[in-house]
Amino acid sequence: MMDVYIVIPCHNEATLISQTLESLVAQTVLPKKIVVVNDHSTDNSEEVISAFAKAYPFISLVNSNAEAQHLPGSKVIQAFQKGLDTLDNNYDIICKFDADLIFPQKYIETIISHFKQDSKVGMAGGFCHIKKEEQWVLENLTNKDHIRGALKAYRKECFTQINGLKTAMGWDTIDELQAKYHGWRIATNEQLAVKHLKPTGNTYTKAAKYKQGEAFYGMRYGFILTTIASLKLAFRKKKIGFFFDYMSGFFRAKRKQQPYLVSKEEGIFIRKLRWKGIISKITP
Repeated sequence: MMDVYIVIPCHNEATLISQTLESLVAQTVLPKKIVVVNDHSTDNSEEVISAFAKAYPFISLVNSNAEAQHLPGSKVIQAFQKGLDTLDNNYDIICKFDADLIFPQKYIETIISHFKQDSKVGMAGGFCHIKKEEQWVLENLTNKDHIRGALKAYRKECFTQINGLKTAMGWDTIDELQAKYHGWRIATNEQLAVKHLKPTGNTYTKAAKYKQGEAFYGMRYGFILTTIASLKLAFRKKKIGFFFDYMSGFFRAKRKQQPYLVSKEEGIFIRKLRWKGIISKITP
């Protein structure tokens, strides 16, 4: 059996983290370790997590009192890294999960099976569903070959080869692109419907929205690919104003000559991969 370690960054999720942990301790195959990082919470998240840690020996709590501003990307990965630093290296699969999810009972068992069945699968995951009019429906923000940042699972060798996760907006796209650059495959499973209790983007600020454009710059998309990606994402989120925020972020990063998030060679690979995907959708 493959050993699974899970790190869960948690920021003011006292009303939701208990549901996430309940779903994880009820898995048909239990994780070897779960670390929950209480990331500068001002509610009673710490108390809720502590209660689970006392009840389940494989759950531990780590407190993080870093900067208070909670932006997507950098902050959550800083918290993830703090939790990861407390773990040993004796895992086969490392997971980064959000604190507002309810996992189906066979989630971990099924994820393990993907890694076992194909040695070239470097990442695996299911899909987030949100509640609309008493029905759980797919939170359709990305293509079905992409694993949402909320529920990432990595084979250790893949995780090591991509050098962990970037502390930047767009980290959950960069990881997959780098994995593909190194020859790994991404496995998604539509049968794994994970309930997402707090829909994506509910707490994003204007500054956070600019960071998406900065991420496109950091991934070396260039102007045309950034324009296409920004339009697509704004359309999926049904907020056309986001397009202008993303483009503003791209141009800000370009003016400041912000450091790229991927190497020149990875950037070439990424652009070719993106154009291949676009062309495949517009040609028979």
